[in-house]
Amino acid sequence: MSYKDLLVVLDASAPARGRIDLATALAERFAAHLVGLYPMQIPERPRELGYFDPAMLDPFFAEARERARNAADKVREQFESVAKLRGVSAAEADPALHARYADLTILGQLDPDRGETEMIRPRPEQVTLTSGRPILVVPYAGRFENIGRRIVVGWSATREAARAVNDAMPLLTTADMVTVLTIDARERPGGHGELPGADISRHLARHGVKATIEQTVSADLSVGDALLSRAADLGADLLVMGAYGHSRMRELLLGGATRTLLRSMTLPVLMSH
Repeated sequence: MSYKDLLVVLDASAPARGRIDLATALAERFAAHLVGLYPMQIPERPRELGYFDPAMLDPFFAEARERARNAADKVREQFESVAKLRGVSAAEADPALHARYADLTILGQLDPDRGETEMIRPRPEQVTLTSGRPILVVPYAGRFENIGRRIVVGWSATREAARAVNDAMPLLTTADMVTVLTIDARERPGGHGELPGADISRHLARHGVKATIEQTVSADLSVGDALLSRAADLGADLLVMGAYGHSRMRELLLGGATRTLLRSMTLPVLMSH
C-alpha cells in the first residue's frame, strides 16, 4: 500500500510555502503524483438589489476575480518552482470534491487570529467529513518539511480511528517509532478489549509495524490536550487519529478531541472520519 495521488490545498498566505515543501517531500518519498489546488472563493453578484441595478456591482466583482486570479498565478509560480510537478489548479470549487480523487489531502490549520480565513480557506473538518478521504492538517505555525518518522496513534477503538490507522499505513510501515496511545480507555463491548491497544498493535505488527502501547489518563486535561502533550514528550512529528468519533454537533457544543486538535495543534495531524 502506498500513496499515489496527493493533493495539497494552497492559498496566498505565508504558511502555504511550508505545505508545498511538505507535500513535495511526501510525493518524492512515495513516488506519487502531486496536484496543487488553489480554491478561489469569489462571491456571486446578487440578482436583485431592491431599487438599484445589480449591474452597478459588476466592476467590483470583476476586480475581485482579477485579484483572485493574480493571487492564484503567484501561488502557481511558487508551487511549480518548488515541486516541479503538475501546476496548481485554480478553481471555484469545493476542495472536498477534489479530495475524493486523492489518497491524501494536505491542507493548513486555520489561524484563529485571522478572521478572514473563515471566508477564504477551506475548513479541514468539512473536508474530512464530506470527502470520504484522509486529510493531513499542517499547523499554521512552525516548519514541517518531513513527517512520519516518529508517529503517535491516538487509539480510541472506534470506526474513525480504525479508518485513520488504515489510511496512515504507508507512513506507519516506514516509521522509526510508532506509539499506540489510549487515553481514559475502558473495556467495553465492541471497543477496547482486556488490554487497550493490543488488538490494533497486533494488526500493525502483521504489516511489519513494531508499535509500543501506552495507556494514560487525561486527568485535568482534555483528551486532545493530553494527546498533544504526550506527542511532545515523545518528540513525535505526526499524530494519527479518527475525526469526530462523536457527532460534530456534540463536539461543537461540548468540545472534543477533534475540535481541540484543530484549534491547538502543534504537529501535523492525519485524520479520517
